[in-house]
Amino acid sequence: MTASNGFYIWALRLTVPFQIICGIYLLVQISMPLDTVTLIGRILSYGIMCGVVGINVAHELGHKTNKTDQFLAKVLLTTTLYTHFFLEHNFGHHKNVGTPEDPSTARRGEWVYTFWLRSIVFSYLSAWRIGIQRSKGNLLKNEMVHYTLIQLVLIAIIFENFGSIGLIGFFGASITGWILLETVQYIEHYGLAREKVSDLRYENVRPVHSWNSNHMWGRAILFELSRHSDHHYLPNKEYPLLDHHDDSPQLPTGYPGMMILSLIPPLYMRIVHPRIPKASLLNN
Repeated sequence: MTASNGFYIWALRLTVPFQIICGIYLLVQISMPLDTVTLIGRILSYGIMCGVVGINVAHELGHKTNKTDQFLAKVLLTTTLYTHFFLEHNFGHHKNVGTPEDPSTARRGEWVYTFWLRSIVFSYLSAWRIGIQRSKGNLLKNEMVHYTLIQLVLIAIIFENFGSIGLIGFFGASITGWILLETVQYIEHYGLAREKVSDLRYENVRPVHSWNSNHMWGRAILFELSRHSDHHYLPNKEYPLLDHHDDSPQLPTGYPGMMILSLIPPLYMRIVHPRIPKASLLNN
């Protein structure tokens, strides 16, 4: 397996038109008379796509160094109204992971439900800070301004063509995607911390600062995202080349199973806490 094999990059790129087509299909379908169960089912189905494709694939494309793939990442994130993720993840999360400054690192003892709110709100605010810093205060160059305007235009187009039901469906699917992402982020770094080596800096990110999962289904569905320890250790490493690290804290099952388990916080903590390295604890 080599990252130079065009199959692996095109497997990511081809999800972009697929995601857009499925989004349009959703809007057309829910504009027709549907029973409540069917309506909810179709919204949740696209919502799962927003998490698995709209955000997860965007995450991988967003780590590429070329402008084309970064643009495609932003297109995918727009389909789930989460474009700020591009800035916060690449310039915030990877820098601050495993520290109290990172809203996407779950504290030991923190329930997933409170984490959703904290991570969504403070990641968005962090993206604005990053946008202001990168643009040096120039409003016209602030990427967050661009993302916000594009998303508002998209919302207006959907409302104009599909009415309030289309807007409700789109928001419902988008929020489902957010929750899926934040649940994944919850289990990826739960309770793990980097040591502060001086007043100004923390130790370098190592594989022990991310939970690792080498289970087949999670790896296949999420484009190797579950080999998260290696991803944070070497962020620019192509996803087909990500390695398993035995010295990283290991999740007892794959991502799908851990996501379900996290919804029962007392049981999740009973299983996960004994696996947290004593030298790496981030408390609530």
